[in-house]
Amino acid sequence: MRELILLRHAHAEPAATGQADIDRPLSPHGLAEAEAAGRWLLEHKLTPDRVLCSPARRTRETLEAVLERTGYVEQRLDERIYDAVPGTLAALADEHREVERLLIVGHNPGLEQLVALMHSGQSGDYRGMPPAAVAVLSLPMEAAIEPGIARLTAFWWP
Repeated sequence: MRELILLRHAHAEPAATGQADIDRPLSPHGLAEAEAAGRWLLEHKLTPDRVLCSPARRTRETLEAVLERTGYVEQRLDERIYDAVPGTLAALADEHREVERLLIVGHNPGLEQLVALMHSGQSGDYRGMPPAAVAVLSLPMEAAIEPGIARLTAFWWP
């Protein structure tokens, strides 16, 4: 079995006048949430083997706070994660099928829809994923990402 861990970025500051959405930083509250997510992952021995992260500032800052707790691992920024739909995220995860524990740090609604799709088989059946929430999905090692393939083994939020 392999694990796919999905982490939504923590609370971000609203965009300042003229600031692009991709450049929004974490709020102080968001930083505390990201640190809590890192502690939770560490406590549950869920340190990833590889991380794929959206290039948005708030996701990068979330990841940095998490890795300060869990320890640093291989990281890659991937522009496809920003504004990704579940199909894009599934294809991206499939590209890293050899990784036993893959962490994707990204955004809603794509992340919460992917959790629902992989677990229940329907992306419209999602229940929400608050800022800094973590979903852990277990699936067969060589299986392609597809509807209903995974079991949701943990769901946490600060």
